[in-house]
Amino acid sequence: MTQDRTSEWFVPKFGSRNFRIGVGILFLPYTSIVTSFAIWGSLSGPFDLDRLVAIGVIYFLAIGVSAHCLDAVGGKTKPWGQLPKRKLWTIALLALGVSFGLGIYYALLDVFFLIPIGIIEGFFLFAYNLELFNGKFHNNISTVVSWGVLPVFAGSIIQTNMIQPETLILAGISAVTTYVLIVNSRKYKILMRSGSSNESIQRKELILKTITFTVIAATVAFFVLRNFAVL
Repeated sequence: MTQDRTSEWFVPKFGSRNFRIGVGILFLPYTSIVTSFAIWGSLSGPFDLDRLVAIGVIYFLAIGVSAHCLDAVGGKTKPWGQLPKRKLWTIALLALGVSFGLGIYYALLDVFFLIPIGIIEGFFLFAYNLELFNGKFHNNISTVVSWGVLPVFAGSIIQTNMIQPETLILAGISAVTTYVLIVNSRKYKILMRSGSSNESIQRKELILKTITFTVIAATVAFFVLRNFAVL
């Protein structure tokens, strides 16, 4: 089943159709949230700015680019219509290669526990987005684990090769946030497909926007406070 999602709130209202689909396919609000969670983990203890940037890049490429391209290839629904599979596979694997290459570099340097995180995230990336195993892992639990919990753990591990006590608290917050996000996102998509009233759609839109901007703002504030050693 194909869809036309170019009218959704996170898709640019300007530019050619190909440009708008190219930006839309990245699902930038959700990508920003997952990247923010990885940054939360990095900020949960002693942190090095280079490693914080590295984990942000890793998750942006792995989730924002690779996972969403694979979703466009293998999902039962086609969020952006019938797109060239070879091009999507190429982009997905290139982004994933850079992401895993960067992760392996730090893992071999001094943070070994980044390797099991990478293996688990890699499994979810393919199993969820390509709906492998008859879609068994295409569910809310998989989303919460791979989008909400593991990014926070990875952010902490890349800094200290361990999970700080504060990391567990942040992972709990990110898990709840991810669950609320994915539930409302799915309801939003159903409303969009069914042609529901603008009021119902706008209400769900507002929830998604609020979650997105709150997480991003909280991440910026957390970084500023930690960077200036207030916390």
